[in-house]
Parts: sequence; C-alpha cells; structure tokens
Amino acid sequence: MAESTTTQHTFASWEKPELDLSNADWQSGSQGAGDVQIAFVEGFVAMRNAGRPEVPSLIFTPAEWRAFVLNARDGEFDLT
Repeated sequence: MAESTTTQHTFASWEKPELDLSNADWQSGSQGAGDVQIAFVEGFVAMRNAGRPEVPSLIFTPAEWRAFVLNARDGEFDLT
C-alpha cells in the first residue's frame, strides 16, 4: 500500500509539511527484520519501518536528521 501524504502537526515550534511519499525512493541500510528505510523528499528526510510501510513516516528537517545521525554515531541511543 503506497503512502500518499503525511499529516501536518503543529506543536510549539514544530510544523512539518504534507509530503507526497507515494513515489519516494526509499533506501535501506540492511535487509534484516525491523529494517528502517529513509527517503529524501522536497528538502526533508522521511523515515519508515520497511516491515510496515502503511504506518505514517517520521519527517525530519535536515538539521534534525543531522543531529539524530551524529548522536547515534556517538552511542546516545545504545541500549547496553
């Protein structure tokens, strides 16, 4: 099932546009279970669960994505 748009949410200083993700070029880092996919769309980064592509995607600005990647590399999200 193709995902057509994301929902626009407005919280304190958090506003994301509606993006058409139906033709997004989703990229995977691996082929394992729980695989996460990303796509670069209209200047934003969309992230989804490859096993459940019908679930709404998370949308990041370039600055948010950079912070996420840098913190992941530094081990901030390690559970051990």
